[in-house]
Parts: sequence; C-alpha cells; structure tokens
Amino acid sequence: MKGYTMVQRVATDERPFETPSSDESGLGRSDSPSEDLEPEAALVVPPDGGWGWVVVVASFMCNFIVDGIIFSGGMLLTPIQKEFKATDGQVAPVNSLLAGFYLLAGPFVSALANKYGFRVVTIVGTLITSTAFALSYFAESVEYLYLVYGVVGGVGFCMIYMPAVLTVGFYFERWRALATGLALCGSGVGTFVFAPLTDMLNERVGWKMTIVIHSGLVLLCIIFGAMFRPINPVRVTLADKQDEDDDSRRHEEAVEKLNSMLKLQSKLDSGISMPAEMRFTNKVSPHTWMGVANNTRYPTAEEVFKGSNSHISRRSSATAGTIKHNLGNKPMFIALPVAEKDEQEDSNSNIDNAEPLISNTIKVITRDQRPRRSHMDLVARPFYRDDIFFSGSLARLPQYTSRTSLGYHLAVTHVPTQEDAQEEVSKQCRLCPESVKRALATMLDVSLFRSPTFILLTMSGFFTMLGFFVPYMYVKQRAESNGIGKATSVMLVSAIGIANIVGRIACGLVSSMPKVSPLWLNNIALSAGGVATMMSGLSYEEYFQFGYCTIFGLAIACFASLRSILVVEYIGLEQLTNCFGLFLLFQGLGALLGAPIAGALMDMTHSFDIAFYVSGSFLLFSAVIIYPVDYVSRWEKSRNKLASQPNA
Repeated sequence: MKGYTMVQRVATDERPFETPSSDESGLGRSDSPSEDLEPEAALVVPPDGGWGWVVVVASFMCNFIVDGIIFSGGMLLTPIQKEFKATDGQVAPVNSLLAGFYLLAGPFVSALANKYGFRVVTIVGTLITSTAFALSYFAESVEYLYLVYGVVGGVGFCMIYMPAVLTVGFYFERWRALATGLALCGSGVGTFVFAPLTDMLNERVGWKMTIVIHSGLVLLCIIFGAMFRPINPVRVTLADKQDEDDDSRRHEEAVEKLNSMLKLQSKLDSGISMPAEMRFTNKVSPHTWMGVANNTRYPTAEEVFKGSNSHISRRSSATAGTIKHNLGNKPMFIALPVAEKDEQEDSNSNIDNAEPLISNTIKVITRDQRPRRSHMDLVARPFYRDDIFFSGSLARLPQYTSRTSLGYHLAVTHVPTQEDAQEEVSKQCRLCPESVKRALATMLDVSLFRSPTFILLTMSGFFTMLGFFVPYMYVKQRAESNGIGKATSVMLVSAIGIANIVGRIACGLVSSMPKVSPLWLNNIALSAGGVATMMSGLSYEEYFQFGYCTIFGLAIACFASLRSILVVEYIGLEQLTNCFGLFLLFQGLGALLGAPIAGALMDMTHSFDIAFYVSGSFLLFSAVIIYPVDYVSRWEKSRNKLASQPNA
C-alpha cells in the first residue's frame, strides 16, 4: 500500500492556501480521477496568547463603549420627553429600538462577518452608528429618533458588538473562558462609567450634544476594530510518503501529536458507505429558504479525512448530515469494533475508538515542501465552526477533552463548498454570496421549533429581555421621584454595572465546577433577580435600592454567561450556532418591547411600581418555564432515539 502523511501548512498573505482545481473535499463532482486527489481543509487554530491579548483589550473597549451607551440611555429619556412633550410610552422606544436592533440584527451581521471578516464589519458598523448619532442632533420629533438613533444606530452597534464578542474565541483555546470573560467585563465597566458621564454631559451641554459626543466616542471603535486581525489558517492535507522521507526524524514529535489527533470517537451515526459528494441523510429537505443547507449538513474537516473503507463516525445529532470522501487507494482509518457500553444520552457524548490504519508516516511538513497545484484559495469561515458562540471553558466539551487540540478543531470545523472557494478567489461582488446564504440558513433554522427544549430556552430568553432593560432605564428616575438625591440616583445604574462585572467572574468560576448545574445556577439567578425587581419598591432607603441593584446586576450576569453553556448541554454543540441565531431574534424582540410596555404602564398608572412589578414578573417567569428543561430534554432525546430506530 502506498504511504501518505498528514500535512499542516500555514498560509501567508503573499501565498494563500490553494486547493486542487477539482473538488477535493467531496463537496462537488470532478472529472478528474479520484485517486489523484487528496482531501484538505483550512483550520483556524488559536495561538492562545500573543496578539490575542491585544484583541481582548480591543474587545473590552468595544463592549465598554457600546454597552455603556445603551445601558445609560435612560439618562436621556427625561430631557427628550420634555423637549418633544412626549409621554413615557412615546419616548421609551427611542432607547429600546437601539437595544432591540443591537440584538435583532445579529444573524444578518453574523452572515456579513462570515464573508468579510470581523475587522471590516466592525469598522463599517462604527461608521454607521457614529453617523446615525451625529444626525440625531437634527431631530425634530421622537419619530425621527426612532429611525435614526434607534434603528440605524442599533444595527451599527450590532456590527460592533458581534465581532467584539466572537473574535476573542478565535484567539484562545485553553484560556478562552478567561479571555472572553475579561472582554465582556467591558459591559459592566462601561455601565459604571457612562451612567454618570452621560448624566453630567446632559446637564452641561444638553441631550443633543451628549449624543454627538457619544458619536465621537463611538469612532474610537475604528481603532479597536482594526485590531481584530484575522488569523492565518492552518492547512491540513495528505502528502506522498516519498515527499517526507528525508524529514522523518526531524518531525518525530509531530508524528506522535497527529497520530493522537487522528483517533476518532466510537459513537457512530451510521455505518453506511457514502459517495464522494455530500449526501443528505435525514428526512428533512437539505435546502432551506436561503437555497442552501444549514451548516450542520456540511461535513466537518474530520469527516473529510476519513477513508473510503471506513465507517463515518460523528457526534450525535438530530439534524447533522454525514459524509465520506472517496480516497481511492488511500484509506486512512478503519473503525474498530467496541464492546457495548452504557452511554449517556447527551448530544455531546464521545468515546474514542477508531485507530489510524496507516500509523508509521504521519508528519507535519511546511507548505513550501509541497508543489503548487492550483490557484484557488482554501477558505476558513468563522461561522462554519460549531463552537463560535461558545464562551465557556472548552474543558466542558467532550469533543475537546476526547481529542488533542488540532483534532478538536478538525471535529468542529465544517468545510466550505467549491462554490464558496471559487467566490473567494474570484473576488467578484455578489448580492448574496454562498458564505452569507449558508450563515443565514444556519442561524435562521426554523426546523429547531420542532424541539420542545429549544422552544423553552427561546421563550425564556424572550421573557428575560422583556424585563432586562426596564431597571436600567427607570431606576434613576424612580429613585429621584421618591426623594433620593440626583447624584446617588445616577450611581444606582453604575452599581448594576459593578455587580455585572462581579457576577460574570463569579458565574464563570462556579459554572466551571463539575458538580454545579448551569441550569440551576441560571434559574436561581433569574428567580432572585425577578423577585428582587418586584419587591424593589418596598423601600426607598439608599441601602435598599443599592442592594436591589446589586442582586439585579448579578442575576443578569449569570443569564448572559450561561446561555451558550445551557444550549450545549441540552441541545448540543453542533446546534449552538443554529440556536443562537434565533435566540438573538427573540431576545432582540424582547428588548424592543420591554421598555415601551413599562412606559405605557407608567402612562396609565402614573407610577413606577406597576412597571417594575411587571418587569420582575417577566424575569421570574423566564426562570420558571425552564425549570423542567432537563426532564424535557431527556424525554425529547428518548423520543428521537425511538423515532430513529427502524420498525421491527
């Protein structure tokens, strides 16, 4: 048998990745003989430091500015209301639209980032928001502010927020949870700083000039966005044995690492041999309203490298498609039989059971040791990864703990299609390129509504956001109307920011403990926040109000920190990106409606009490509806397992 090696090559700006002219990854047909083709994939392997710490600082500052302005927006409502002689219900949408579209635009901004990168999207979003804020100076009505400040400004903020949150994960693996946590602390620090700053500016120069100053501060995100430098991907492919015989001794350490990497898990979705091109194996139509399949139906890089005589193994998934690439006379793996074991019915369960068929010539060689074969770039899209939205420690993931580092990245990275690669190298401008359509199809996957577990988590997020922004917007006004001094009232919002910082750090530490349930931590936090909000009007002593703001800040910090962990635990890592797209839509809708509902209630009752009571009820209800999610998830998995079994 002819020997082959695994190749890891790093692209440079001058010499990007190239793929053979035919479709080597099995995503399309080719007229060339398959035995002369080699599978390959582009992987982004985090450096776990270096420039990554600069990215953390840049992300921190983006969150500092964006969330600082949004969460201090309540300071502007009273002067706007007075100038336009508007009611509370009429003025509330000004900031709620900003907060709502900052989340609602998430799936669409993500699709743009998938094509054009985090840096470009951040810079364009900065220019959009800064321009919208500057134009708000000329507002003659609240309706003008709805459109310019709220909708346009919110979309721009989303284009800053999404890249700032997600790019940190690309630079970190071992320290991902720490780095992401530090970056997101910018939200709490921004709230702490911007609340008194916005109030002071409003007093001295008026609300219009305050927004213009905010516009200038937002422009700083151009500098921070420019720091989101893309990582050159690593190319993984096969090489002839004769090409690397001279290097065998120098790469002995790499042999051990990659041999370990290439061990595959034993939990097989299917034992059926498949053709070289991708085949959609489940009953759901592979195409979506976007005209392409969602990401879970495309093969991972790990699947591309499995041999023609082997079974296809993949982590359990209700909707993930599988693929096998025909390597002709180049088999790489063969699955070994394993004894029956009791297995946890979790979508992330993995057991390594496959051994490399070729075990003596696996090496890492440089790109320059390989000849040029074509002129097509090998692309690595951020939203082709299953873990792009995962902000917790990778040690929580069986996909990570059961493999080496590079093996994990092979398992969670879905490969681009030939059309995607051709679009990348041609640089032609298309209204909706493949990478955009595929990201949208993934993040707006309505088939998820067949999952009761997903519905419960989605509705919980919606009701949480209905009550989320009300305290930020009205706690200062309520305190002033009940005799608390102006300076102290402003610091109540800052107190929420400080509690948010402490909560994110504490929640990250506690949730990393194996025996701590993220679900119960989330439920306790939201329940406490909801009850505290409902009871916050019992006393207007300063200590009581600061105590309430502390509890509320801790509660929302837990909600924000645990969202991705809950999805992975109860739905699965491979569905994380799908879930988050719809989560952003429903949470954005909740953020958009929450403050106007509170404002309308204040118009009707002329009191803050009912508004805070309803807001707290939303938070409490968001916790109560997911109390049984653990039982629902287990029932759903059992039902799906029975449905997938052939009739006797």
